[in-house]
Amino acid sequence: MTTRSIYIVDDDDAVRASLHSLLSVRPDTLIRGYRSGDAFLAAIDELEPGCILLDFHMPGATGLDVLRAVQGRPGFVAIILTGRGDIALAVEAMKAGAVDFIEKPYQFAELSAALEAAYAKLEESNAETARAGAAAAKLDALSSREQDVLKGLIEGRSNKLIAYDLDISPRTVEIYRANVMTKLGVRSLSEALRIAFAAGLVPGA
Repeated sequence: MTTRSIYIVDDDDAVRASLHSLLSVRPDTLIRGYRSGDAFLAAIDELEPGCILLDFHMPGATGLDVLRAVQGRPGFVAIILTGRGDIALAVEAMKAGAVDFIEKPYQFAELSAALEAAYAKLEESNAETARAGAAAAKLDALSSREQDVLKGLIEGRSNKLIAYDLDISPRTVEIYRANVMTKLGVRSLSEALRIAFAAGLVPGA
């Protein structure tokens, strides 16, 4: 089983110690504590992907600041821990990328379930990132003209219309289209479209 990392970011020493003790019973888990959001963010570039247990109210960088800093960073998911039951706070945290919101004091079962859900989301996100990277690499192998033809196909245009738009012959479009299929390793337009969607080539995908 792969070792999972949990990062406890809380300015309360007792809370960090309690959480560390509580979570240390989980197998194959590496737990690290940080007494401020600033300390965690200073170390993040050296850290393995994992789940952040994040206090909302901290001096310096708040939980919200940390959430915003990691929102676009693959490999990290955050669960907010707070002693103040505040729905508006929960909404704000979720909008900033938190996957869950737990009030102190929390039960081990509740915390454990939240961690499992967070790891499932993280693994799904990692798989999606890998798929997008593989798809983008395939598209990068296409020449600019082949990409133009693929975009025309994505937009539902016929070979004749694509040829007109690109000022080339329909026969040349057919050759580029065949090259696209070969380079992408697909046999149908639907398969090529799936790769284009995965790579984000299609607007709104």
